[in-house]
Amino acid sequence: MISLKKWKSYRHRFVPWVVLNLSKNEKTLRKVTERSKDKLVPDVEVSRSLLKLFRVLLRSHGANHWDLRAAQTHFHRQVTSEEEQYEGNPAFGYDAMLQTLGFCIDRQPSTLSFAGSGVFVTKGFVPKGATVAMYPGTVYQAYEPILLQSIRNPFVFRCIDGVLVDGNDKGISKMVFKSCSGRDRIGPFMMSDTSWLTATPQNPLAVGQYVNNCSNEFPANVCYQEYDVPDKFPIELHQYLPNVNYSQDTQRPLRCVVLVSLRDIKAGEELFSNYYTIVH
Repeated sequence: MISLKKWKSYRHRFVPWVVLNLSKNEKTLRKVTERSKDKLVPDVEVSRSLLKLFRVLLRSHGANHWDLRAAQTHFHRQVTSEEEQYEGNPAFGYDAMLQTLGFCIDRQPSTLSFAGSGVFVTKGFVPKGATVAMYPGTVYQAYEPILLQSIRNPFVFRCIDGVLVDGNDKGISKMVFKSCSGRDRIGPFMMSDTSWLTATPQNPLAVGQYVNNCSNEFPANVCYQEYDVPDKFPIELHQYLPNVNYSQDTQRPLRCVVLVSLRDIKAGEELFSNYYTIVH
């Protein structure tokens, strides 16, 4: 049986607990009338932010400039001009995030009692509508088995359409992600990022599973937004996507979940999310 202290930490991210307590704390919910209306910013803006960061990360890891140019797709070239200032100044991790996005986030002890880790803005400034973090993990379609992985797992996120994202970086969940990531490799190209399973993720946005749910005392400043990776997303940048499909034969685009800022957020603030619910 889970102790009271452990349950208080567990409940902040456990979706069934949220569902059972909707009527008690409706202020923590963001209501949408249709599945298509859950997005606060267009997918193209999410793509633009990810591309800006990922391209700098790629350069910082020693990619040959001319090889990179040859591999670019038309979609990739659309955002090249605004990033040329970083061409000769590759940076790592948090420095890359600060340069490209204007802020840094990192895991720290949460402001919430018993909540364990949380995610804070440590440097810079987050404007409203920015892509602040990503929710990493294995992506399960609604019909795929996840029972064993979900036992005592506070990191299973449910999308509006029933798709599940297992953001646990330990145990069976960790093994499943690494196995699927290795399976999907295409020649020299890794199609997903496994470094979020460690204490030092190469994609510094991949800590969204540690963002705590808001409360009446601490209102939400970010919200979840589902993002399907477009077909034109450059293959050489997939190595920074912290998500992988459980089944190789899935015909749907790779589902990612990002967190988008609901308001301006200053350095020193903790990120608090809210859940959405469909209303008819």
